[in-house]
Amino acid sequence: MELKYNEIISQMSLEEKCYMFSGKDFWLTRSVERVGIKSIMLADGPHGVRKQEGRGDQLGIHGSVPATCFPTAAAIANSWNPSLGEEIGHCLGEEAASQGVGVILGPGLNIKRNPLCGRNFEYFSEDPYLAGKMAAGYIRGIQENGVSACPKHFAANSQEMRRMASDSVMDERTLREIYLTAFEIAVKESKPKSIMSSYNRINGVYANENKHLLQDILRDEWGFDGFVVSDWGGSNDHVEGVRAGAHLEMPTTGGDSDEELIQAVKDGKIGERLIDKRLDELLDVIFSAGAAVEKASGKAFDVEAHHQMAEKASEESIVLLKNEDTILPLKKGTAVALIGDFARTPRYQGAGSSVVNPTKLDSAKEMTTCFELKVVGFEQGYTRVGPENAELQNKAVELAKKADVVLLYLGLNEISEAEGLERPHMKMPENQISLLDAIEKVNKNIVVVMSAGSSVEMPWLSKCKALIHGYLCGQAGASAMLKAIMGEVNPSGKLSETYPLTYEDTPSAPYFPSRQRNAEYREGLFVGYRYFETVGNEVLFPFGYGISYTTFTYSNLQIENHKKDMENPATVTFTITNAGKMDGAEIAQIYVSAKAPAVYRSAKELKGFKKIFLKAGESKKVTIPLDDKAFRYFNVKTNRFEVEGGEYEIMVGASVADIRLAGSVVIEGTNAPSPYDMAKLPSYANGDILSVTDKEWKELLGHEIPDGSWSRTLEANDAICQLYYAKSAPARLVYKILTRMLDKSLEKGKPDLNILFIYNMTFRGIGKMTGGMVSSYMVDGIMRIINGHFFGGLRQVISGFFKQRKVVKKANRMK
Repeated sequence: MELKYNEIISQMSLEEKCYMFSGKDFWLTRSVERVGIKSIMLADGPHGVRKQEGRGDQLGIHGSVPATCFPTAAAIANSWNPSLGEEIGHCLGEEAASQGVGVILGPGLNIKRNPLCGRNFEYFSEDPYLAGKMAAGYIRGIQENGVSACPKHFAANSQEMRRMASDSVMDERTLREIYLTAFEIAVKESKPKSIMSSYNRINGVYANENKHLLQDILRDEWGFDGFVVSDWGGSNDHVEGVRAGAHLEMPTTGGDSDEELIQAVKDGKIGERLIDKRLDELLDVIFSAGAAVEKASGKAFDVEAHHQMAEKASEESIVLLKNEDTILPLKKGTAVALIGDFARTPRYQGAGSSVVNPTKLDSAKEMTTCFELKVVGFEQGYTRVGPENAELQNKAVELAKKADVVLLYLGLNEISEAEGLERPHMKMPENQISLLDAIEKVNKNIVVVMSAGSSVEMPWLSKCKALIHGYLCGQAGASAMLKAIMGEVNPSGKLSETYPLTYEDTPSAPYFPSRQRNAEYREGLFVGYRYFETVGNEVLFPFGYGISYTTFTYSNLQIENHKKDMENPATVTFTITNAGKMDGAEIAQIYVSAKAPAVYRSAKELKGFKKIFLKAGESKKVTIPLDDKAFRYFNVKTNRFEVEGGEYEIMVGASVADIRLAGSVVIEGTNAPSPYDMAKLPSYANGDILSVTDKEWKELLGHEIPDGSWSRTLEANDAICQLYYAKSAPARLVYKILTRMLDKSLEKGKPDLNILFIYNMTFRGIGKMTGGMVSSYMVDGIMRIINGHFFGGLRQVISGFFKQRKVVKKANRMK
């Protein structure tokens, strides 16, 4: 094993080497100045740099340095434009370097398994191919500046509730095809220098110590050569993490886990050669990112240019969902009533560790003065949180009577989409819909302008003539939206997720979130459109949907079959024509379907896409190559991706439900043995997976269903919110106090993110997130107290406290 930095590593003591695998503080890596190793800083992303001022914390108690707030990933994914992601990434990398940040923690790559996940606004799509391609663009852009991108959260972290204590249980094929493919594309196509492991277990093993993920797949199969960092507080067993392929535990544990690693080497539990190898991999990024930061030191980024980039990003991501009577674009001089609290105070990002302190912020109320509109007035209409306000509503209705068109700004409030919190339902706030009902009675010309980071139910859709959606559009989104409303920009975004009619239609609804320890992914491959297209269920808006102020026609389909070329098995060529009177961009999508599969699959799978700009009347020939992912499936018998030979339908569409051209191609397979007895998997054979039985689930898993139930004995890896199971009365009292504090914050409409973090954190996390104040030994004592052994546990906590003080002193000397 040849080390790139052997000369440096050979000069380091065992203690110095082992201490490099944990943070110096909340955001910095450790340094060993005598051998030339300097600290680098990691900072939150993914849609803006969140470098904290003063003392660091994860959820924003302390303020952060101003940075450009770009639209969130949920918005940018609607652009279907990886090149746009690359431009945004370049700005992010430039800002990171200028602020002394060597690693930006993003982009977020988890799949939108369920619309209620509170962090969906940070993620791209329900489809892994689209998510992977978009993320690869971001990563390329970020790393152009020499700093490191850090795609996250690896892997299968699809719920916020008890995220540190949950076990994502799924079959290997689902893991590989749905939850890992986006990461695979990103790693292979953009070569990120780091990657963040997730909090959860995957099939019983914590992500940060999962050799199957971190070594077998990430390094050996995909060729990843950077370092793996834990999510903050997400390291379970530090020794096992390093052994499995993790490198950096964040934040600092004040020397506690560092000493565990040192002792493990001394005891022969882990070899020093492996320590050297992991350190070599870590140093490669520390040196390269450190050099980039040093080069950019003192160079301020162009605030205005980046604001304009944020506006451009929002313009490309806006989705026009309804336009009855072609009410949009508005004519110049139209008398409009501006109604809705979001018009005055925009909701442009989600809540949690990704919150950016914007360099500037546009609002619709302020920006309307820049457009040729006759604004008859503004009314708030509703409060962000709480019941209907009759006075606000009446004022809004009176204003609506005076306007030709009402621009009604609606959306999900801050409490709906936040890290650490699941949405309770898919509905819009009732007071907003009540306002819509009231206005519709006096003015039929309503344009609803939406702000939300995930799909919502829309039984109210018939009450408005137009619906235009900006998602969470970043600091310049208000201006971009008004440009689209006025026709200065032709909306070109298309949905990167399905909008079901009701939440109950969602394929994962029966299984989300986890009831106790286990998050059971019984729906398997049938996530989002894969389910709806397979079973033929009606949806509100299909995946890939979005309309324009112009029309596009498709013609002249040609499919070239590259036989025996597994990397580029086919090329699809067709012509798109802008048949309307306005310039615009179309997103052409390619879906593949096996005509007679022996291995169960969804009816359609996205395998290619391209965004094409066309002037009015212009035609362009479009060529989209299909890659190695076009026809493959993961075979659980051979433990690798295989290709089933046979005829495949190639469909070119404007959305998954709007197929314009279709042809077929015969693909040569790899002749792998069939992995299933489909007679035992009837639900998966037909896609009807809303009530998968234990017997069928066990058959798909290939082993017994893990028991995820809680008992009256709590463990260090259980969540703090499970204190209601505690045998100790004081512990149950702590649970009641914590729950009441959380409820009060939710009632105010602004979730206390630190309470949420604590509520969902494991007891183990107390030792990982307190900077060395609490050791793992002290956590074990706390668990004894919780489980009814008060005095024995208290003695352990006290003795552990004095022992840990000595460890912290040593850690401080190590710098």
